[in-house]
Amino acid sequence: MKKLTTIWLFSYLAFSTVLSSQTTPAEALLVLAKQDHTLAIVDPTTLKVITRVPVGEDPHEVIASADGKTAYVSNYGFGRYDTLAVVDLAQQKRSPSINLGPLYGPHGLAFVGGKVWFTAEGAKAIGRYDPDAKKVDWILGTGQNRTHMIFVADDRQQIITTNVASGTVSIIDRMTTAPPPPMSSGPTPAGKSSGGPPHFGSAAPGGDWNETVVRVGNGSEGFDVSPDGKEIWVANAQDGTISIIDRAHKTVIETLSANVPSANRLKFTLDGKLVLVSMLREPDLAVFNAATRKEIKRVPVGHGSAGILMQPDGGRAFVACSPDNYVAVVDLKSLEVVGHIDAGRGPDGLAWASWH
Repeated sequence: MKKLTTIWLFSYLAFSTVLSSQTTPAEALLVLAKQDHTLAIVDPTTLKVITRVPVGEDPHEVIASADGKTAYVSNYGFGRYDTLAVVDLAQQKRSPSINLGPLYGPHGLAFVGGKVWFTAEGAKAIGRYDPDAKKVDWILGTGQNRTHMIFVADDRQQIITTNVASGTVSIIDRMTTAPPPPMSSGPTPAGKSSGGPPHFGSAAPGGDWNETVVRVGNGSEGFDVSPDGKEIWVANAQDGTISIIDRAHKTVIETLSANVPSANRLKFTLDGKLVLVSMLREPDLAVFNAATRKEIKRVPVGHGSAGILMQPDGGRAFVACSPDNYVAVVDLKSLEVVGHIDAGRGPDGLAWASWH
C-alpha cells in the first residue's frame, strides 16, 4: 500500500510540474473545482488546463483583479469559513489568505475600484477588502438571510445582492446628500445649550447608504443587471420563476413562469439580447429572449449546471456542469455545445483574467 501511495504521489507531482511549465496566457479562463479545492487556469483558445492551484476548503466563487494578475476565491462552507484565498496568476501559486474575522460565509465576489467586494452570509453583510491596505475597510449589514451574490456598479454608487432564504433582492444606494453641520450638545459660547441630540461630525468613512429590499420569489439566487442598466433579472430556484425588477423604480414589473427549478445562475449575453439560466438538477441550459421574455431554447449541457461566464468578445458562454466534472462551451450564435473543459471535480465559479 505504501508503495502504491508513493507511486501515486510521484505521478501527481510530475503531472503538476508539466502543467505548471506553461505560462498564464494574456487572456485566461479561471475555473473553481469545489471537490478538488483547486483553481484551474485554462487557455480559452485550446480549452486546456495550464495548471491547478490549491485554494482551500469549499471554494465557490472567483474574481480576478482588473490587471489580471491576482485571483480572489471565496471559501464558503455555508458559513463555516471566513477566508478569501488569493492566487498569483503570473507565478501560478497561492499567496497568503485573507482572514475576514467575523465575516463568515463569504460567497459572491466583485472587483470594482481596485477593491474586492464580497457577501458574508454568516454575518448577513457585505464587505470590501482593500488589497493595498491589506484590510477590510468597509462593512454594511443587509438584515437579510443568506446574502449570496453581489453586483457593484462601476461608479460604486450602487450595490445589488440576492438574499436566498429571504426571497429578496437588496438594492443599496450611496447617499449623495451632504451631512448636516456638526452640532454640540454642550454649552455654546453664550453659555446656553444648542439643543437637539448630539451629532458627531460627518458621515463614516464608508459613507451613508440606503437599502431598498425588494420581495421577489423563493430561493432568489442567480441574477444579473441588463447591459443597458435598466432591469435586474432574478432566478428564483424554489419557485422556478424569474423576477424582473425595474432598476430605477426598484419594483418588480413582471414575474415569468420560466420553469427553471433549482436555478443557480442567470446571465445576460453581452449584447443584452439573450438571458441564460443554469439549473443544478436539470440537464439543460435555459435560454430566453430578453425583449419578448420568452424561452427560445433548452441547450443540453449535462446532468446539471451552475456557474455561467460570458467570453469578453461575446462569442461563447462557459457553463460549469458540476455533476459531470466539466465546463461546457456554448456557441452563442448557434446555441450549441461546441466543446468541454476538464477542469476538475465539481466545477462551479468562473472568472476571466486579462493581463494589462
